[in-house]
Amino acid sequence: MSMHGKTDSEVTSLAPSSPNRAVYYVQSPSRDSHDGEKTTNSFHSTPILSPMGSPGRQSRDSSSTRYSGSLKPGSQKSSNGSRRHHRKAEEKQWKEFDAIEEEGLLDEDGGRRGVPRRCYFPVFVLGFLVLFSFFALILWGASRNQKPRVTMKSILFEDFMINAGSDASGVSTEMVTMNSTVKLVFRNKGTFFGVHVTSSPLDLTFSQLPIASGAIKKFYQSRSSQRTVSVMVRGSSIPLYGGGADLSSKEGKPLMPIPLAMNFTVRARAYILGHLVKPKFYKRVQCSVVLDPKKMNVAVSLKNSCTYN
Repeated sequence: MSMHGKTDSEVTSLAPSSPNRAVYYVQSPSRDSHDGEKTTNSFHSTPILSPMGSPGRQSRDSSSTRYSGSLKPGSQKSSNGSRRHHRKAEEKQWKEFDAIEEEGLLDEDGGRRGVPRRCYFPVFVLGFLVLFSFFALILWGASRNQKPRVTMKSILFEDFMINAGSDASGVSTEMVTMNSTVKLVFRNKGTFFGVHVTSSPLDLTFSQLPIASGAIKKFYQSRSSQRTVSVMVRGSSIPLYGGGADLSSKEGKPLMPIPLAMNFTVRARAYILGHLVKPKFYKRVQCSVVLDPKKMNVAVSLKNSCTYN
């Protein structure tokens, strides 16, 4: 009885010393849920006192003990499988996210470049054309400073005859027949191109009346080279009309020197880079020539008798 009374007194003495403490519960899940599968969650609710008292610590220990003991081998196996499935799903989602992120980075990189890949070829072609045109322009400008040179050498009168006659309409007049040979030197000063050479008709005139004509046969002159060109200038039964009154002749041969004029244009064209760059060159030649009856079949120098434009 004394022992029982002692116990009651101890309880009575302890009751006032123990203030009211807040009670809270700890819930511990035993399984995870994933992919829409509903599983039953088992919780052990254990009242725990505040940390100030030792009973709370003991209740936490007992709760963890009961929770660990409540897991059965089957439930642990199912939980492990669910976790593995969950990890695989997460890895799949991360892979998809990485792929999407990589595509986004590629799109951002393409946006920074500013030129899509499909535009590479047109841009390349355009750049090539611009560079090629610039290069062709440089060649054209360089060729303009390398104009060909024409130098008149001599003229030789083989015969010159004056006879009375009539033109195609039957008008009576003096008629002239003559043969001559003109020599000139053509020099191509181009260092990187050859030229194709022709000319306009080479005319000999007396009192502005053409009495003989010829032309340079077309030829090709390679770069940095020259050649001597001979041109046959002839006229047959050319009517002089009123101009023949100033000519005096004996047996068809002139007795006095006859002033003549000669003019023509030399044309040259170069082909650079195929037919893409085609510079043209023109040289107009005008000469004053005197036919001396005493110098027939003798080459007359034209060195100081011609002008070039």
